Amino acid sequence: MLAGWSPPAILSRVDRALSGGAGVSRAAAGIGFGDHGQRLDVWRPDALAGTARPVLIFFYGGGWVTGTRQAYAFAARAFARHGFVVVVPDYRKVPAVRFPDFLVDGAQAVRWTRDHIAGFGGDPDRVALAGHSAGAYAVAMLALDSRHVERQQVAPGFVKAGLGLSGPYDFHPFTSQQAVDAMAHWPRPEETQPITHARADAPPLLLVTSSGDTVVQPRNAHALARALTAKGARASVREYPGLRHEQVVMALSRPFRRKAPVLADSAAFLNAALA
Repeated sequence: MLAGWSPPAILSRVDRALSGGAGVSRAAAGIGFGDHGQRLDVWRPDALAGTARPVLIFFYGGGWVTGTRQAYAFAARAFARHGFVVVVPDYRKVPAVRFPDFLVDGAQAVRWTRDHIAGFGGDPDRVALAGHSAGAYAVAMLALDSRHVERQQVAPGFVKAGLGLSGPYDFHPFTSQQAVDAMAHWPRPEETQPITHARADAPPLLLVTSSGDTVVQPRNAHALARALTAKGARASVREYPGLRHEQVVMALSRPFRRKAPVLADSAAFLNAALA
């Protein structure tokens, strides 16, 4: 399927038609960052009111294989309407790359945000990560395994919070072909797992899951939350009844927002963590 007609891209168009973008705008499109030709978009509220806004870097999902920043405009607009300056980066995909290259791209997006977000009205001292599915995996890895951001000369404490929507955090042995393709070459598979990197000084995490998710089992969120809280870190799980894997991120959009309060709950967590 052509990227412009993928389900997320179609949803973004419907969301925009239903005024999902009222009061926000894309401040920059296709800005280059990193060392491998990556691009990102920046969304923000139209009324910045002279005050630096909290910042959210949003990583989309797609099994490490598919996805584009443009297709997830609905997610960026949703959080921008809640007052965030939102960065949506692209990252390299399997089979062109494998672990940890897509995390390198994510860490380079974090570095770009540190260096440039003030110019878009964002507060570089209040930066959180969010993502869905493979994007939630990136959130957890970048938040917990500080080596990725440190290699980009970013201090480990730069990321103040993480929001993971339907993410895989404890999935070895690998059973899905996508996980095999992305991770199985790595000689120490435990290093690919977010749960391995649970630490006491991790930033607060909200791990969202749903009882109807058969793509990424809810146990992933519960296992990581237990591992983090056992070490004294702040982590919580929000499980929505009945939602399927893709419906969790769809609930950020105006057409599907009544499915579950994913956006309201997520924004409340982020605002509290970044206060």
